[in-house]
Amino acid sequence: MQSAHSLLLFFQKHGYHVCQRIADRMGIRAKIVRTSFMYLTFVTVGFGFALYLFLAFWMRIKDIIYTKRSSVFDL
Repeated sequence: MQSAHSLLLFFQKHGYHVCQRIADRMGIRAKIVRTSFMYLTFVTVGFGFALYLFLAFWMRIKDIIYTKRSSVFDL
C-alpha cells in the first residue's frame, strides 16, 4: 500500500510539472491548462458514449432495412 501511495505522489508531482511547462511555453496560468485537460477528459468520454449509441442505432436501422431473405419468393 505504501508503494502505491508513493507512486501516486510521484505521478502527481511530475504530472503537474508537465502542465506548468506547457503553461509557461504558452504564456498562460497552469490552472487554466489543468482545467482544460479535465474538461477535455469529460468531453471525450461523453463523445465516446454518444458515438457508441449512434453506431448501435445505425446498425439497428441497417438490420431493419436489409433483412436477409432465404429465397426469391420471400419478396
